[in-house]
Amino acid sequence: MFLNVSNFVEGVDKAFVFIFAICVFLLVGITAVMLYFIYRYNKKRNPKATQIHGSTSLELIWTIVPLIIVLVMFAYGWTGWKPMKEKAPDDAMQITAIGRMWSFGFEYPNGKYTDSLYVPQGKPVELDLVSEDVVHSFYIPAFRLKQDMVPGSDKDRMWFIANSPGSYDIFCAEYCGLRHSYMYSSVVVMPPDEFEQWYADTAAVQPETAGETEMSADAVAGLNILKKNGCNACHSMDGTRLVGPSYKGLMGKTETVMENGEEKQVEIDRDYIVRAIYHPDEQIVKGYQAGQMQSYEGKISEKEIDQIIEYFKTLQ
Repeated sequence: MFLNVSNFVEGVDKAFVFIFAICVFLLVGITAVMLYFIYRYNKKRNPKATQIHGSTSLELIWTIVPLIIVLVMFAYGWTGWKPMKEKAPDDAMQITAIGRMWSFGFEYPNGKYTDSLYVPQGKPVELDLVSEDVVHSFYIPAFRLKQDMVPGSDKDRMWFIANSPGSYDIFCAEYCGLRHSYMYSSVVVMPPDEFEQWYADTAAVQPETAGETEMSADAVAGLNILKKNGCNACHSMDGTRLVGPSYKGLMGKTETVMENGEEKQVEIDRDYIVRAIYHPDEQIVKGYQAGQMQSYEGKISEKEIDQIIEYFKTLQ
């Protein structure tokens, strides 16, 4: 607490400590009074109960005092919350945060796209929160920030100033389906000069593993398209069963699919991949559920599908 890794930490933590202290005081006080009453008014010391018909003073005390306490708690909470909802500074860096089942992605003004959020230390950042499917909730615990991402809304925003370099967790705080618990990322706070160097490097493809260096440019581009659209949250690369079929050994394979309630055998070729990406519920591989994938028609071009297929071929 009070690490001040963002400009909102102090206000939120002060409100928390104040409210927590009041709760502890009331818990101890009420428990002490209860124990005293148990001792003072047990049957041995008070064999005949005394009826009380009301006390105006007592009624006023236990109405006015809690009201004052609640109002003070509200004031502390309001002081910590209000700056979060104020307009971001005019020089804030604009980044689009995209939530989908079940991953986050971040798009920068220069077209750069990442799975983790990279921000400069000490400079204001404003996030435009976009959900592509269901309600998500963008939560950075270390920054004391949380905001719902509602599909179709253009008003979901948050801003902050990150004060300390390092990596901090990002979670989805709204249950959003089967793999909700896997929907996490990180915000990486970088010194301004390092961030500017990273931001200026707009190379389209940068291999991340030794395996990627051996792929063709189209295959690496295909992998990056899958990452960008969150496909790897539901489909594995190693044959593991997830929400959808694995990429491994996919091309040329014969699958049993359900189409219009009937089983049929299909070969996984380019036409099938195009249909699966643009109309995912037309042919569902037997054993998997319909309605788990949105259409990417208009979001992924056929040229990009060809690049995805080139990547699939590396997993045969």
